[in-house]
Amino acid sequence: MPFDQYPTYLGTDLGMNWSVDKTIFKLWSPAAQAVKLRLYSNGSTGKAIQTIDLQKKDNGVWEATLSGNQKGKYYTVQVQQGGKWLAETPDAYAKAVGLNGKRGMILDLTETNPTGWATDKRPIQKQFTDIILYELHIRDLSINPNSGIKNAGKFLGLTETGTKNTKGLSTGLDHIKALGVTHVHLLPAFDYRHTSVDESKLDQPQYNWGYDPEHYNVPEGSYSTNPSDGAVRIHEFKQAIKTLHENGIRVVMDVVYNHTGATEGSVFNQTVPGYYYRQNADGSYSNASGCGNETASERTMVRKYIIESMKYWAQEYHIDGFRVDLMGIHDIETMNQASAALHAIDPTIYIYGEGWTAGSSPLPDSLRATKANTFKLNQVAAFSDDLRDALKGSVFNHTEKGFINGRTGLEESIKFGITASVQHPQVDYSKVNYSKAPWAKEPYQTITYAECHDNHTLWDRLTLSCPDASEEDRIKMQKLAMTIVLTSQGVPFLHAGMEMLRTKNGVENSFNSPDEINRFDWDRKTKYLAFNDYVRQLIQLRKNHPAFRMPTADMIRRNIKFLETKDPNLIVYQIGLRANNDNWTRIVVIYNGNTEEKFVTLPKGGTYNIVLDGTQIVETGIKTLISPKVGVPGMSAMILVE
Repeated sequence: MPFDQYPTYLGTDLGMNWSVDKTIFKLWSPAAQAVKLRLYSNGSTGKAIQTIDLQKKDNGVWEATLSGNQKGKYYTVQVQQGGKWLAETPDAYAKAVGLNGKRGMILDLTETNPTGWATDKRPIQKQFTDIILYELHIRDLSINPNSGIKNAGKFLGLTETGTKNTKGLSTGLDHIKALGVTHVHLLPAFDYRHTSVDESKLDQPQYNWGYDPEHYNVPEGSYSTNPSDGAVRIHEFKQAIKTLHENGIRVVMDVVYNHTGATEGSVFNQTVPGYYYRQNADGSYSNASGCGNETASERTMVRKYIIESMKYWAQEYHIDGFRVDLMGIHDIETMNQASAALHAIDPTIYIYGEGWTAGSSPLPDSLRATKANTFKLNQVAAFSDDLRDALKGSVFNHTEKGFINGRTGLEESIKFGITASVQHPQVDYSKVNYSKAPWAKEPYQTITYAECHDNHTLWDRLTLSCPDASEEDRIKMQKLAMTIVLTSQGVPFLHAGMEMLRTKNGVENSFNSPDEINRFDWDRKTKYLAFNDYVRQLIQLRKNHPAFRMPTADMIRRNIKFLETKDPNLIVYQIGLRANNDNWTRIVVIYNGNTEEKFVTLPKGGTYNIVLDGTQIVETGIKTLISPKVGVPGMSAMILVE
């Protein structure tokens, strides 16, 4: 039977459905000839204590009802197709698993709720452009002994307060809260492959970012204090989310629905062979993910799976947002339906993704949720690699420089970033590095950033591209980059540790590098405390002044005016009078990417207060300017208020 003829099951109860009196299992596998359910008393060892034949029902569903309270047991399903029995596996809809995801678990989810879960509330968020994202790998935050965190590398490491580095400065949750970000974006927290991190060997050195999904609806066991008990990881992840909420921080989950870690051996292929993946014309698996396969989001039951999974995380775990890995692999309709479903739960849930693929796909470009098609997406944002690479140089050329270290010709790309990729009459799109047209309808659809977990940290990149620069000058460059990110329109995104000049010792793709490369070195906060404080003040400046986070494209067009300069690598713009009801009148922003000082003639008006001069931020004014001209040091920014 061709995949497009597979029946659609409209119910929302696939998988394990527990109650005190009975447990119902439902598996969608239209081409199966037979399906067996096996029960176990243990999550990873021992023989089956019971084997049940599922019965075929309508629309490709197989079903079995077990009477009595089955709570605490583990299970697998096994499908026969084409006369062959496939491997035993949990079902794709499993919500709890035992050690290394080998078996699903029957449980009462209400028993995994931490105290006070019923009254847990998302922190207040008025509009998407108020968001400041902070991308964090759970293990990195706390695994270094100098974090002072007891639950090192665990979900619970996010819940500890009062933790200090070796010099007594705050770490972990206290540090993040003091920094002032609004959302912590967690790298994959779902259950990823045991071949990456073996949950039975957590006493041995292991590391992975987690972009190799195994069970989409289950938290990763290595981040729990007991991966053998399927309930523990659920409780502890919920506790982490609740604690972050109590501290005014929302939680974004990094979701990787575009591919699975395994292909032939995946849960999808062991229950419904081939259906969940796109194929090339010759029948081979297409590979736009660069990881061996790509999911077929346009197929009815794949789309349904993705949407139901995202809804599950939003409802059961109170997740506040989703970062969609390689979103360009998914079709536009799936992303729009997911957006509608999530915003029906809570209109403040924020959705953004990578608007590209890692390889070619049989899905036509016009149907893909790529950056160029962002205007077709409803309340979904994309990353701006336009600004990222304009700031520091292409991520594919490690020695190439960018605006922050003196490379000219990138001024229009920076202006494109300042205006959050929306249409603006003063941006010459023919000179923008990648996008020759605006791609965002509204500013919240643009993620403004200089660095993420991928590629080098900005600090390492500056070491590669500016080998002769002094540390003092590289600090100026990074400070300029962060100033541009946090004063541009759109939604700013920080890679955790940027505020203390994070280094990975020159390693670019550290997805499976050891802790020594990936972990936070909390003593860098002491060494670079002045830089950390500058970033904290920048965040506060953005939060205090709505002129830097206008909610609509029309408001940006009306209020941002670029001023002519005769110098390359010098950008000057003004933000209109009390833009977005700001309490400041006219604001003048200057970015000088040159190595030497440049002089700027200010717009005619009254006197100006300098509130940011590249070394410090004082909102009441560092000094008052009498002269109509101001000197802006090389590799620095300046903000003046009339």
